[in-house]
Amino acid sequence: MPLIARRPRGPLLAGLLPVSLVLGGALLLSLAVGSGDVPLGDVVAGLFHPDHADRAQLIVREVRVPRTAAGLLAGVALGLAGTVMQGVARNPLADPGLLGVNAGASVCVVFAISVLSLSDPSQYIWFGFLGACLAAVLVYGVGSLGRDGATPVKLALAGAAVAAALGSVTSAMLLTDSRTFDQFRFWQVGSLTGREPEVLWQALPFIAVGAVLALTLGPQLNTLALGDDTARGLGQRIALARLGAAACVVLLCGAATVVAGPIAFVGLAVPHAARLVTGPDHRWILPYSALIAPSALLLADVAGRLVAHPGEVQVGVMTAALGAIPFVVLVRRRKVVEL
Repeated sequence: MPLIARRPRGPLLAGLLPVSLVLGGALLLSLAVGSGDVPLGDVVAGLFHPDHADRAQLIVREVRVPRTAAGLLAGVALGLAGTVMQGVARNPLADPGLLGVNAGASVCVVFAISVLSLSDPSQYIWFGFLGACLAAVLVYGVGSLGRDGATPVKLALAGAAVAAALGSVTSAMLLTDSRTFDQFRFWQVGSLTGREPEVLWQALPFIAVGAVLALTLGPQLNTLALGDDTARGLGQRIALARLGAAACVVLLCGAATVVAGPIAFVGLAVPHAARLVTGPDHRWILPYSALIAPSALLLADVAGRLVAHPGEVQVGVMTAALGAIPFVVLVRRRKVVEL
C-alpha cells in the first residue's frame, strides 16, 4: 500500500493565511449583522469603548459577542472532531453521529428535562456532555470486543446500533411528555442563540484540551490510514492511537454539544473541503479544518439571520441547507479526496 502523498509544506503553510482572513471576516460579520440594525460604529464602540446606556452597544456586547464566541468554539470543535473521526475510522462519511455521540447527548438531555425537571439550559446541557461521553465509551467498548479489537468496521456498526437504541429511548420519553418535547426541540435543532458566557467559559477548557490533542494526532492518523497491518509494521500502537482519538472526539463533540446543541453536517463536510487543499495528510487537514469549520458555522448563522429578517433560521438548519448541495457536487465530481 502506498505511503501518504505529501504536498510541499510552503504552499500549505501560506494557505493558512487566506483561510484565517476568511475566519476573521466571518467573526466581523457575525458581530455586525443581525436582526437588529446596529451601525458599524456602535459595533466597534460596543467592543472597545462600551456605553452601558446605549441599546445598540448593549445588543453587541450581551447578544452578539457570546453568539460569535459560541460559533467559534463549536466550529473549531466540530471541524477537528470530524477530521479525527474520519481518520481513525477510515470512513469518509464519519461524523459525530457515527459513534452515537449525538444520540447519547440527546437521551441525557431529555432525561434531565423530563425526569429531573431541569428547565435552565445552563443546567441540562451538561447532561448532553455526559451523554456524549457515555455513548462514545459504550460504542468503543462494544467495538473493541473480539479478537481484532476496535476495527473501523466494528466501530461503525457499534455506533449505528447504539445510536438506534438511544434514539428509540429518546423518542419514547418525548412521546409521553409534551412539555419535555417543547423544550427539547429548540435544543435539538442546533443554535448559537441564548448561550450564557458562563457556559462558554466552562466548555472552553474541554475544547482547548481536545484541540491540542487532535492537532498532535496527525502523524498517527496518517499511519492508521495505511491499514492496521502496515501501521503495526511501522511501529504504531494501534489501540493506544485509537484510544487517544476517541478521547479527543469525546472532549470535542461533548463540548460542542454543550455550546450549540447537536449541529449536523459541519463535522462531515469540512474535512473534505480541507482535503481539497491539503491532500490526505492529516497534519495539515487538522489545522485547516479548525479554521474552515468556524468560518462555515458563523457564515451559516449570519445567513440564517438574513433570510428570515427580522426573525431568523437556526444555524443547525442553515448548515444542512447550505452545505448539502456543494457536498453532493464534490462527490459527483469525485473530488472528495480518499482517506
